[in-house]
Amino acid sequence: MRTIAAVCGLLALLLGLPFAGGTTPGAVDAAAAGAVAHLSPGVLRALVLPTEPYVVLALGLLAVFLCLRAGRRLEAGLALAVPVLAILLTSWLLKPLYDRWKNSTLVYPSGHTVSLVAVLTVLVLVTRRVVVVVLSAVALLAAAAGLVGLGYHYLTDVVGGTLFAVAVVLVSWPARRHEPAPSTG
Repeated sequence: MRTIAAVCGLLALLLGLPFAGGTTPGAVDAAAAGAVAHLSPGVLRALVLPTEPYVVLALGLLAVFLCLRAGRRLEAGLALAVPVLAILLTSWLLKPLYDRWKNSTLVYPSGHTVSLVAVLTVLVLVTRRVVVVVLSAVALLAAAAGLVGLGYHYLTDVVGGTLFAVAVVLVSWPARRHEPAPSTG
């Protein structure tokens, strides 16, 4: 997991470099905006629903509940603390560092995305269920389309936020210990 965290973190940091201090979209950003331009404002607002604080908070509390139910108190604490850490690092460190603006707002990496992906990554680690991975991917894709379509973010902001959130969660999460098999002898 540490290797994946390092790769994601490095990619998040490198992806923002070409856009640092800028206000214009890259070619991929413009293409993504064009791809969702036909969607109605109502559909776009529905697509960003997963990034709303009350949804992210509910998902985070679900992760805490699942950890506590399984008797994993350390992971329950991390399920609360690690997404907050990712959000704070994004808001206080990365956004000012990259200084990428859109509509008078710092946008790289996307804080909306960081909050959602950090909590979803925690849920994936807690549950280890394929269905959670699939639902998380669908929620992220929907949110990305909505954030780009409503003009809140460029696609690169969303990708950078995704990579950074995954990196922070994976580097902070304890390695899972395998229980020894009972002795048969």
